[in-house]
Amino acid sequence: MNARSALGRYGEELAARRLAEAGMTVLERNWRCGRTGEIDIVARDGDVLVVCEVKTRRAGPFEHPMAAVTPEKAERLRGLAAHWIHTHGGAPPGGVRIDLVGVLLPQRGAPVVEHARGVA
Repeated sequence: MNARSALGRYGEELAARRLAEAGMTVLERNWRCGRTGEIDIVARDGDVLVVCEVKTRRAGPFEHPMAAVTPEKAERLRGLAAHWIHTHGGAPPGGVRIDLVGVLLPQRGAPVVEHARGVA
């Protein structure tokens, strides 16, 4: 595993913990849909299905992780959510929400984990 993928895995682990701490149930991680893409985390928040994108960055001159969901990325996430629902028996009664968890890793100190609900 290279350093970049290890960083992403670490961020996804922190994100899954944050979602669980918020009372959500993580259903699946790194769900792939052929060449269409991947959903980092699929979770349930009550009767709502949550498709969660996780972005992890080291502190520095790079864009903030929460700025990483472009309109194109949001559209791709909506399509992936539709594929997930189709392959898992239909939409839940509460609908679908797309969330973003941004993980910022400072040079010193604890990681900063931010959870934004309904970003797309």
